[in-house]
Amino acid sequence: MKKKRKHESPSEPIKDQFILRFFEENSGKAVGINAILRRLNLKKQSALEAALERLEEKKLIRKFSAGKWILNGTDATSIVSNEHLYQGVVDVARAGFGYVLCKGLTRDIFVSQKNLGSAQDGDFVQVKLARMYLGKPEGIVVKVLQRSKSQFVGLYRAFKNESVVIITLGNQSIEIPLYREDIKNLEDYDRLVIEITKWKEKPNDRMSCKVIKNLGKNKTIDMEMETIIAKAGFSLAFPASVVQESESIQNSVSDLDQRRDFRDITTFTIDPIDAKDFDDAISYQINDKGQLEIGVHIADVSYYVKPDSALDKEALKRGNSVYLVDRVLPMLPERLSNELCSLRPNEDKLTFSVVFTFDEQFEIVHHWIGRTMIHSNRRFSYEEVQEILDRKEGDFAQELIKVNQIANHIRKLRLQHGAIDFESEEVRFKLNSMGMPESLILKQRLEAHMLIEEFMLLANKYVAQFMAMKNKALPVPFVYRIHDVPDMDKLEEFMLFAREMGVKINLTTPKLISKSLNHLAQLIRENDDLKILQPLAIRTMAKAAYSPENIGHYGLAFEYYTHFTSPIRRYADLMVHRILFENLTHEKRFRLDAVESQCMYISAQERKAMEAERESTKYFQVLYMNDQIGKEFVGRITGMNDRGFYVELIDSKCEAVLSFTSVPDNIIVNRNRLSAASSVSDKVWKVGERINVKIISANLDDRELGVEFAGEIIE
Repeated sequence: MKKKRKHESPSEPIKDQFILRFFEENSGKAVGINAILRRLNLKKQSALEAALERLEEKKLIRKFSAGKWILNGTDATSIVSNEHLYQGVVDVARAGFGYVLCKGLTRDIFVSQKNLGSAQDGDFVQVKLARMYLGKPEGIVVKVLQRSKSQFVGLYRAFKNESVVIITLGNQSIEIPLYREDIKNLEDYDRLVIEITKWKEKPNDRMSCKVIKNLGKNKTIDMEMETIIAKAGFSLAFPASVVQESESIQNSVSDLDQRRDFRDITTFTIDPIDAKDFDDAISYQINDKGQLEIGVHIADVSYYVKPDSALDKEALKRGNSVYLVDRVLPMLPERLSNELCSLRPNEDKLTFSVVFTFDEQFEIVHHWIGRTMIHSNRRFSYEEVQEILDRKEGDFAQELIKVNQIANHIRKLRLQHGAIDFESEEVRFKLNSMGMPESLILKQRLEAHMLIEEFMLLANKYVAQFMAMKNKALPVPFVYRIHDVPDMDKLEEFMLFAREMGVKINLTTPKLISKSLNHLAQLIRENDDLKILQPLAIRTMAKAAYSPENIGHYGLAFEYYTHFTSPIRRYADLMVHRILFENLTHEKRFRLDAVESQCMYISAQERKAMEAERESTKYFQVLYMNDQIGKEFVGRITGMNDRGFYVELIDSKCEAVLSFTSVPDNIIVNRNRLSAASSVSDKVWKVGERINVKIISANLDDRELGVEFAGEIIE
């Protein structure tokens, strides 16, 4: 992900990057010293000449004429010296090529499939910058420094002369030989979880692996979920050493005298009805000055999980918990996630807290950050809290109503400052005793959800602000949650499509963009036919990520933001707790390169977890619709390619594929893939249009529904 930086360090190498970026922006043009001095507002010509000399030595630029230089790379022979190496995480596209995001470069390095070597998506690699082509860097992966995953799912084949497991790496099928001891009790076409023990680093190398688990060939739900987990690179079970370490942890407190005691203060948790790991709690009290104090208390996981312990290494390896439809793959063993750290009611628990003091106008007049101990009085579900808010009676009704009023006030201010408020539609399933889906439910966003959401956002914001202000001259390396401004090219394309649907998007400034998008969100809530615009708008957005380099969070309209509130299920939050604790009373600097590499890694792990969760949902959607073959439903066109439409069934949010062969027209898709026209009539098909479809197939292997056209919607 390319980051738009707020500022650059004034060090010499960064100045080189400033100058190189200027040449990239003027690719193909010869530029002189005076033009560079003016454009970059530089004062010392001697320093610029030295920088130009360095760039010329590295063959990034070349002399064009007296006093003028031009970007190198107008031909394919512009090779940079071997010492020009960078490190970063590789992002491999479906087509096989990849991009590497490297610190010190203003742009991602493109790597062709043949130059990736053995690197896979998410690997931390060393890459050599090979050339600048049309102002864009291209490189070669020279070494894989850290594998993002070593476990894969493959198909066992027993051939006449050898036994192999066939796995997919990128868009290639790879055969890995199995040793005799690995094939005992295996049958042809069994699905295996394997761990690669040797990678193919050179052309003549042969890969080797060991079998971790035989999933069999019967395609059960268990098998499919374990396949999803293993394919995403997550371990199916905790190593024995990790389990043993977790079981040996004592439930005792050695630093109670250094903690603020909240055990006698009204405290409660609000979570999903089926939750077991309670990360956060809210406390409520009136202080000696008659002011309202609301505490946001977060499980103090860092007290139990020590750096470089077996628990810590496994938690980092996982990066986060993974929530599939019917199971959770936790970041921490159950002893910690569901017992020691979980803020269960009627138990003393260790917490890390942000306590806010509010005046009568609900403005924050003071805040405090530190380690605490709490004793939760009540465990609420979101539905229980919503009922209390609606009826204005029930356990802790007065406290909940007041906390909700403050949350509404905070939310109003946040939206006024430009935060974007799209409501995502989440699919939930009711499973029977056999684990089969018997009904599909769209999760409702309740006021109770927003109550907790606002206070978690507030705590995250204040922790980030505290760390950012710790040393403004030389910032302490920290884990920020960053979100870049939207891609303007994508926004302009989206603006044109939205205009066709009667919605105006103002692209003049980032704040006006967010105002337009919030207006769109309101229109969507009022008009179902505009719902297709929401996913299209979201696709224009950058992906949020973790980084020690703060660029702010555009979507939340926060200058500083982090993740502090879920350390049971996110390693980023555990890192934040550790850095924050060490900097509460003094300053301790963690190694920037270590924080940076961990941020890159956990960002990649987060993306993998989201993909696994989406695939799990798709599997259960197709499984649920398997009994609906032959039935007709109303769907909405969500996308298209040269072969057909992507259709979302409106009631179930299931995605289906409609081949053009079932449409009684010859369809030609427009270049923007937002509309298509018939070559024999004046019919135009648009993304967002509703149509009737009939279910004709449910392919569990591809997680895909097949539908055929069953008629237009008559308005």
